[in-house]
Amino acid sequence: MFIYGIDRLTVKNVIAISNGNLKAILTDYAISKIQESRKKVEKMASSTKAIYGINTGFGPLCDVKISPEETSLLQKNLLITHAVGVGNPISKELSKIMMICKVHALSKGFSGIRMEVVERIIYFIEHDLLPVVPEQGSVGASGDLAPLSHLFLPLIGEGEFWINDEIVPAKQVLENHKLEPIQLEAKEGLALINGTQFILAHTITGLNKMKYLLDLADVAGAMSLEGYQGSESPFKELLHSIRPFRGNMKVAERMRMLFKDSKNIKSHENCARVQDPYSMRCIPQVHGASRNAYYHLNELAEIEMNSVTDNPIVLSDTEAISGGNFHGQPLAMALDYCSIAASELGNISDRRCYLLLEGKFGLPRLLTASGGLNSGFMIPQYTTAALVTENKSLCFPPSADSIPTSLGQEDHVSMGSISGRQFNQILGNIEKILAIELMYAVQAMEFRRPNTFSKILERNFKIIRSKVAKLEEDRILKDDINALITLVKNQAFVVK
Repeated sequence: MFIYGIDRLTVKNVIAISNGNLKAILTDYAISKIQESRKKVEKMASSTKAIYGINTGFGPLCDVKISPEETSLLQKNLLITHAVGVGNPISKELSKIMMICKVHALSKGFSGIRMEVVERIIYFIEHDLLPVVPEQGSVGASGDLAPLSHLFLPLIGEGEFWINDEIVPAKQVLENHKLEPIQLEAKEGLALINGTQFILAHTITGLNKMKYLLDLADVAGAMSLEGYQGSESPFKELLHSIRPFRGNMKVAERMRMLFKDSKNIKSHENCARVQDPYSMRCIPQVHGASRNAYYHLNELAEIEMNSVTDNPIVLSDTEAISGGNFHGQPLAMALDYCSIAASELGNISDRRCYLLLEGKFGLPRLLTASGGLNSGFMIPQYTTAALVTENKSLCFPPSADSIPTSLGQEDHVSMGSISGRQFNQILGNIEKILAIELMYAVQAMEFRRPNTFSKILERNFKIIRSKVAKLEEDRILKDDINALITLVKNQAFVVK
């Protein structure tokens, strides 16, 4: 059981709530915090003092006073006018995670929203009523205005929902569930659309995927090194203890585990070869650096998902501070760093693929025993090379850019929404690159039989061979590659 506004969100439990594996609720204490904050807003709404977003306009119109009679229309207009997103819809999973993170932030008791609104969002989550949200249009400050507006249009009977895989008008869905559209009141529209939940949802899904891919990259690297008959000496504990980066030490430890009891790697430990190319022997340093970036982003994401990021922040009966908690820069910069880190997993994987094709140390050229008539595995490495270059282009840091908006009132923005989308695009390409490396690695391992490998590598060998047969003669490899990509996406490999 998870308690909104009280317990601490993590990547793991956000995914669990989204998947329906963890129940999330509001308790009396969280409800009392929401209600107390609402009372403060109601008092300020009737005040003669100008308080941003409560009895004034927004952005460059913050100097325009709004009467109590006009408050509800103002909040409705806020959602309608900011719903200007374009492009393809984000995934249903992302929409759900955005709502989960928003409910948690609103339940902290600093946003001044009514229980009725929070309960309606929870109803949407629990009944899989997932709003349609376009992927483009946010500049990452004042938060993710456009996507959050689309996310919450259905509260007022506007916008659209996903029903299975069809897009259905929100008004029709509300009628089917016997729900009336909510009439927003003071501060509520602003509380809903200010925030970093679009950036955050992309960060959470990316971190969840990257955690597995980091482990899988180690497995692929170990299988490639076994096929190459490289040395295990670069992974010794003492070597890494004298340069103790957390990620490096973790990868070296995992490599030792992946080679445990391998007869193949022991069979050539006294060979004349004194060192392997960098993409083999520097796996702890390269994969480890990517892990370090992952650790950093995960730490920041957990701070963000347990923070209040709307605006203004309600502190007392008379004070609502218009600050900048909605600014996406803390995540944007780290996302860009992690995009580079993820991209490097593909870069080094492609290099290992290339090494396995060279025909050295007992392997046939292009990993085929009948080269000439057969091209073997020559061409899939073209695909990894193309994907690596695509990832390099996606590593341009959006957080390094800023275009002023809102007549200059919002004169520095994070572009973190683009950082989040690029991060996930890169990870999608990494899934494909590692799938191809795994295909190469098991083919190379075939030429080392009857030598055996560690239990974990033998298990993964069997998983791959259950979908992809050994290449004896040229065949169409598209289906083989897609089968392995599916295994990667479904996290079907044993990585621990």
